[in-house]
Amino acid sequence: MDPDTIQLQVLIAPVCDIVKQAGREIMKIYLAGFEVKEKEDHSPLTTADLAAHRLICDQLRALTPGIPILSEESASIPYTQRSKWVSYWLIDPLDGTREFIKRNGEFTVNIALIINHVAHLGVVYIPVQDICYFAATGFGAFKQEQDRAAYRIRTRPSAPGETPTICGSRSHAGNSLLALLARIGEHEMIRIGSSIKTCLVAEGTADLYPRFGPTSEWDTAAAHCVVHEAGGSLVDTQLRPLRYNTKDSLLNPSFMVLGNLNDQWREVLLC
Repeated sequence: MDPDTIQLQVLIAPVCDIVKQAGREIMKIYLAGFEVKEKEDHSPLTTADLAAHRLICDQLRALTPGIPILSEESASIPYTQRSKWVSYWLIDPLDGTREFIKRNGEFTVNIALIINHVAHLGVVYIPVQDICYFAATGFGAFKQEQDRAAYRIRTRPSAPGETPTICGSRSHAGNSLLALLARIGEHEMIRIGSSIKTCLVAEGTADLYPRFGPTSEWDTAAAHCVVHEAGGSLVDTQLRPLRYNTKDSLLNPSFMVLGNLNDQWREVLLC
């Protein structure tokens, strides 16, 4: 399937509706209480993850019957099967499960359409705030807050000589991040969970989100499309764009999200 022939813009509205439906199911459980289990990789799993997974998969199958689906909760699909996919839906039904459990509201629903290893459509929804970010190749990136009209978002120009705003995870940190921050020098830090960090770069609230801890492809794909269409980049530590479904493992390398990948940032990041 070629991104030039698929009607990406036609899919945006129904996919936004799907993430909002999933968000409503998540909020019912968030407010009523939930069970927490541990998966084989020791990451947490709640009844909200599973409820959102089922709803999204059912809705996407109805919307696009011929496109396969890979969800965090169906990640056992072998690469021998996945490698044959030209296009597929990549979803994280509840990104930021640890933040969901902490009840701090910093979790999202992520849906991306991957075509030829690239995220060509992405929708990120924050259920607690009723905020939806969405984008598609050639269409631009947008933000919708509650029932207001959606508006175009863009990254902001920045350089390391200025005081940058940097996003960091609430749940993950480490020596690599501390070393990078030391090279950057004076900065402002926003600590927040889930794919919200990438969306803050996309809307121009932040300049950089470096991630050295483990993530999976469903954690980044939807927001990757949003930040790219807003004028930014999501790249590995060698500044190469992340690609999806290229190997057996679904783990991402360490990566950086930048609003403006200019020569000054390249010099700092490639040290």
